[in-house]
Amino acid sequence: MLDLNHEYTISEVSEITGYAPHVLRYYEKEFEIDVPRNNSNHRYFTYKEIELIQYIKTLQEKGFTNKQIKLIIQSPEVIMSNQEEAGIVSTSDNMYFDTYQLAKEISMTLEEEFFEKLFSHINEGSEKNIKVIEELKNEVAMLRNELNSKERDVLICENAKLKMQVKEKDFENIELKNKLKEIEEKQIGFFKRIFMKK
Repeated sequence: MLDLNHEYTISEVSEITGYAPHVLRYYEKEFEIDVPRNNSNHRYFTYKEIELIQYIKTLQEKGFTNKQIKLIIQSPEVIMSNQEEAGIVSTSDNMYFDTYQLAKEISMTLEEEFFEKLFSHINEGSEKNIKVIEELKNEVAMLRNELNSKERDVLICENAKLKMQVKEKDFENIELKNKLKEIEEKQIGFFKRIFMKK
């Protein structure tokens, strides 16, 4: 588990993510990751940048292109403080909606390509072209169904992952609150002993 306060070197991030340092530097530019630098102008990574890189890797493994991944990570996010437990559902829903929008854009691009081919074949006006148009139409329908199915699976996975991350953060918060309470109780006990001796 990543330390929230630790500043990781590029070598450590390479070991954690499985990406070589030169790939991490490339992705910093490619995905416009705002990697902080220290006083010596050396890169250091926090858990925030590492989680983003791991998320990019997950999307790549699911078959998304870098262009599609950029669209996903640049989608508007809902920022939620620890107290806004009511916002948990809306955050997941917004991420679900953003990914759905991406799927819709890809689908629209496929449709535009289909109609470009369609009009070029209509202009030629032969029976052979009509047959090709029908084949293209069927191919686009199949591609759209396949894309929708794949996107639905990805959306379900990402939604579940987000919910798990929110639960993890909640458990961490509860644990921190309990530790804080223990410390406060110890301090109160310590002061009571001091004043009782006097």
